[in-house]
Amino acid sequence: MGYDIILEDTVLFPEGGGQPDDRGTIDGTPVLSVTRCGKDAVHFMRSPLEPGVEVHVKVDWERRFDHMQQHSGQHLISALVESMFGFVTTSWELGRQHSTVELDTKTMSTEQLQQLEEACNSAVRASTPVHVQEFFPGDPELEAAHTRGLPDDIAGPMRMVLIKGIDANMCCGTHVSNLSQLQAIKLLCVEKGKRNKSNVTFIIGGRLLRYVERSYSVERSLASLLSTNAGEHVDSVKRLLNQVRQQQKNKKCLLHDLALLTAQSFLQEPAHDGLLSLHRSEGDHDFMSIIANEVANEKFLVFLTVGDEKAAGLFLLSGAQQAVTQLGPKVAEILEGRGAAKGGRYQGKASKMCRRSQAEALIRTYLSDFPPCEQ
Repeated sequence: MGYDIILEDTVLFPEGGGQPDDRGTIDGTPVLSVTRCGKDAVHFMRSPLEPGVEVHVKVDWERRFDHMQQHSGQHLISALVESMFGFVTTSWELGRQHSTVELDTKTMSTEQLQQLEEACNSAVRASTPVHVQEFFPGDPELEAAHTRGLPDDIAGPMRMVLIKGIDANMCCGTHVSNLSQLQAIKLLCVEKGKRNKSNVTFIIGGRLLRYVERSYSVERSLASLLSTNAGEHVDSVKRLLNQVRQQQKNKKCLLHDLALLTAQSFLQEPAHDGLLSLHRSEGDHDFMSIIANEVANEKFLVFLTVGDEKAAGLFLLSGAQQAVTQLGPKVAEILEGRGAAKGGRYQGKASKMCRRSQAEALIRTYLSDFPPCEQ
């Protein structure tokens, strides 16, 4: 529950033009969102305001300036990529971590991306001015402005954001007054988009500084973990992955051999109670299936589980069809798991492996009441 507040004027920008809304406070109370309704900015708050009173509106400047940097940077990127390569921007998104411009082209090369980044940062270093002018409908200067179309409910003068010598673009968003305030632009990558378009991902200014800080922190951590220099991280991780794959392959072979030996040992026992019950913390469906295949005899019941004894895992029950049909769902219920019967087996996943002993007790009780020879 909340209240929509409309002020006579406001410093908080409502979402629009691809830019998220501002946040801030009104008389110290947080504004949760700001949306546009015709010529009005609607402030959504948890508590109401008295009509006609004077209020103090404060903007979250860190969020505002971040949006100014990304939005002005998008104008620069879009203007230069069109003038340099003829790629028109069809949409853009100002995200929380990074932003993206969608270009009307199937492909954009790495070389073109580098050239575009150099041109953008050259304009930043040149301290290129940015200013806003207002025009009314019908003004001939509007014909030279870039726009993807105006809202049907537009009211009052229209704002044109001009980057000196580079771009003139109708826009309702907030912008820097000089490209030097962008600090620096990094075009991270270009990827294939939807409908034969390309997406360029970028970060600017404060976001770029934080990105470098995070990247350096990760690099130092990897250097410590891998005992390598930054340039050797990728090769070191590749070697480790190859070792892990080989170890997994060796483990699979060992589990296969262990499953065979386990089944053979059971079958060679001079006497047993008709139940092969086994739990291993390490194992998989294949491990259990091998044992079940080797002890495929309706004179025996096989109850196998793998996984953490205090957490979740897998289970398998096989043997005489009648016993498996009756016991399988009950075993699954005890283990708080789910399973299905197929071909004389009932197997599935268990969420409470700690109840395995209860399930085994149920099976042994069944065997005492219905020995294998009577099934």
